[in-house]
Amino acid sequence: MTNNSRLRWGILGAARVNERLLPAIVEANNSELVAIASRRPGAAAETLAKYAPQLTGVTTHETLEDLLTDTRVEAVYLPMANNEHAEWALRAIRHGKHVLIEKPMALTVADIDAIEAAAREHGVIAMEGFMYRFHPQHARIQEIIASGLIGEVRTVHAHYSFMMRPARMYRLAQDVSLGGGAMWDIGPYAIHSARLWFDTPPRAVTAIAKYAESGADITTSGIIDFGDGKHARFDVSFECSRQSEYTIIGTKGGVKCHAAWQLPGDVPFVSWWTDDGQACTEKLPVANHFNLEIEHFSDCVLNGKPPLLTLADARENCRTINAALESAAAGQTVLLRQ
Repeated sequence: MTNNSRLRWGILGAARVNERLLPAIVEANNSELVAIASRRPGAAAETLAKYAPQLTGVTTHETLEDLLTDTRVEAVYLPMANNEHAEWALRAIRHGKHVLIEKPMALTVADIDAIEAAAREHGVIAMEGFMYRFHPQHARIQEIIASGLIGEVRTVHAHYSFMMRPARMYRLAQDVSLGGGAMWDIGPYAIHSARLWFDTPPRAVTAIAKYAESGADITTSGIIDFGDGKHARFDVSFECSRQSEYTIIGTKGGVKCHAAWQLPGDVPFVSWWTDDGQACTEKLPVANHFNLEIEHFSDCVLNGKPPLLTLADARENCRTINAALESAAAGQTVLLRQ
C-alpha cells in the first residue's frame, strides 16, 4: 500500500498500446503518470508528446532500468513484446514495483509461478492486463445468465480477428515459441472470454492452425472441452475482418456480446433470446474499459484490495493457450486434466 491518494505510474516501453493506456493513466482520478521509458532514443518523449502533450512533470528515461530505479514510480505498466513480459515483470517486482502486465502475462506457466512467488516476496500486486474484462457489458451478461433466462451454459463461441496491415507485420515475425502469431496476440482474449462462463477448468483442447514462414500462426481455431458435454469454440485470425465477439448458448436460450474491443465512444450492445420467443437487444452506456482497468488496479494497490484478475486465472489462460498451440502442431487433442 502507498500513502498517496494517487498511484504513481511508470510505463516500461513506447508500444502502440500506449495510445489507449497512457491517457487512461492520466485521466484516472486515482493515478498519476510520473515516468515513461524506452530503449529507442527519443521514443519515450515522442510518445508522451503524442498522447499527453498537456502533461508536465513526467520523467522520460532513455533506458528501462532507469525507470525501475526511479523512486517516484510505484507501479509499472508493461506493454513490451510478449516474450519479454516475464523477464521485465520480475525485474520490476524485484525493485518493489507493482506491475500491470499487458496480456499475455507470460508464455509459460512456470514464468507466471515465478511472478507470483516474487510478488508475494516483495509485497506487490501483479495483474494481467485484460482491459476488456472491466467493461460493464460483461457484468450485464453475467446478470442475464445468473437470472436463469438462458438456462445452464453449454457452449460458447469466441471469435477475434482483424486483417493484418503492413504496419503490424511484426506480429508474424517470430515463431509461436517466442510469442509470435495470432494465438499469443489475440488468442488470449478468445480463450479468456470463453473460459469466463464455465465454472470448471478446461479438460482438453483440440486445434488447427495456418502458419507463416516464421512459424507464427496466422489463423488458429479449436475446441476447448470443459467436460459433461460443455465446450467452447474459438477462432483467432489475422486474415479475417475485424471481430471481437462471443456467443453463449444455454439450455433455454443464448446471449451475445457483439464487440469486446470497445473504443472510447463506442456504444455497446448485448443481445439475448430464449426458446419461448423472448428476444432483446440492449443498448448499454458508453464506457472506457482502459480507464476502468487503470482505476481498478490503482484502487487495489492504494486500498489493499485483491485484483479482479488473479494469477490463478492467468495461469489457466496460459496453460490453455499452450495446449492449443501444442494440439495444432501435433495434430491431436491435448489433455489438460482427466
